Amino acid sequence: QVQLVESGGGLVQPGGSLRLSCAASRSIFSINAVTWYRQTPGNPREFVAARLAAGGSNYADTVKGRFTISMDSANNTVYLQMNSLKPDDTAVYYCNLKVRLTVGSRLRDYSGQGTQVTVSP
Repeated sequence: QVQLVESGGGLVQPGGSLRLSCAASRSIFSINAVTWYRQTPGNPREFVAARLAAGGSNYADTVKGRFTISMDSANNTVYLQMNSLKPDDTAVYYCNLKVRLTVGSRLRDYSGQGTQVTVSP
C-alpha cells in the first residue's frame, strides 16, 4: 500500500507564494500522472492542475500562469508551485497520483490527505 504525504500548506499574504509537496511513502516504479484538486467548505472538489509523465500539463483557467506542476520521479514526489496567490485560492489542496508500483503492474490511484492553504492579509 502507498500513502501520499502532503506538505507545504499554510498561511500566506496575497501575492505570496507556496510550494506544495506530495510524496509517496514508499518507492514506486513510476508516476504516470498527477492531478491537484482543491476544495472549500460546502463546495465540490475543484480541478486545479494535471500533468502526465509522458508530457503535457493542464491548468484551470483560474490558476493558469500562476501555478506550476512538476514531478520528481526519482524521489517519488510531485509539487505544485503557487505564485501570486489570491484570497480565492484559499482551500484544502489534494494530490492524486496514478502510479505503477512495479514493472508491468497495473495503474493504481492514490490520493493525499490534503493540506490547507489560506491566503489572507
